[in-house]
Amino acid sequence: MEARKKLVFIDVEKITSRVALHVTLKEALAFPDFYGKNWAAFWDAITGLVELPEKIVFKNWQAFVQNLPEEAEYLKRILADFNHKHPEWKTEVIYN
Repeated sequence: MEARKKLVFIDVEKITSRVALHVTLKEALAFPDFYGKNWAAFWDAITGLVELPEKIVFKNWQAFVQNLPEEAEYLKRILADFNHKHPEWKTEVIYN
């Protein structure tokens, strides 16, 4: 089995749609090709399909919040829920 990645940077500055966000997350976090590009599929991926890195750094977070405030809030909430429900797999998340 492949070792858990230590750190992944995800630049979200130019993301202006939900689809673009999910494509970016899929690529950065190595989700499978069949990833459904929605929040239910995101939860399924992070809880059973892939192992999140020890740390995720979202670069240019404020630009993303301005472009897609609801998606930004949902992403933060789902990652916080993940860490709360699965402390053994906890990933540190930095919003820069």
